Amino acid sequence: MKRADKARRIVQILDRLYPEVPIPLAHRDPFTLLVAVMLSAQTTDKKVNEVTPALFARAPDAQALAAMDPAEVQEIIREVGLAPTKARHLVAMARQLLEDHGGEVPRDFEALCALPGVGRKTAQVVLAQAFGEPAFPVDTHIHRLATRWGLTSGRSREQTERDLKRTFDRSLWNRLHLQMIHFGRAYCPARGHDLEQCPICSWAATKRRKRDEKRWGGWRPPRGKRRQRPERQPRR
Repeated sequence: MKRADKARRIVQILDRLYPEVPIPLAHRDPFTLLVAVMLSAQTTDKKVNEVTPALFARAPDAQALAAMDPAEVQEIIREVGLAPTKARHLVAMARQLLEDHGGEVPRDFEALCALPGVGRKTAQVVLAQAFGEPAFPVDTHIHRLATRWGLTSGRSREQTERDLKRTFDRSLWNRLHLQMIHFGRAYCPARGHDLEQCPICSWAATKRRKRDEKRWGGWRPPRGKRRQRPERQPRR
């Protein structure tokens, strides 16, 4: 099947399963979304949504968060993974927002990535979900699905992002990003997944991918190319 045909069929299935795609992280503006996304690394959205109400009550904007001690933030978010590091990054991020952007979240990718604790994925999520800018943030679920579906080599998230942007029309990126996250959680988990029964993997995954995951017992990212050993020089 050609990649364009595969992409069209995937869009049709996801549109049928998820005609509406709510944003998983509870927020009320670009600032609270940025905070929530920063907290979500290596943590479930459910856990983030459990701790953010108390944090947002104490720090609803950059000015209030910048005035907090990282130890106080850490206590509020203590149930979230990597809480000490995230607390420091959140306070530093808020202070830089005040210094460089008047306390407002910038609508610019490079400016977002320059904030403490903000990487490529976080910046793109904020651009897509807070400002409606076309973006295709690649998280664990999307990286896994795109590789299983044969849409990318899967050797890095950056490569997956480039391949997905080439595969799907720009107007679909923001919706597909959320649809794939919801699909991955409901239908296409990393472990204990039967690719033959999946609504998309069953026909999109290669025979080799199905065989390998059955042998492995679940998802594994493709390995990088092996380094070739230098040719031995003939003895003289």
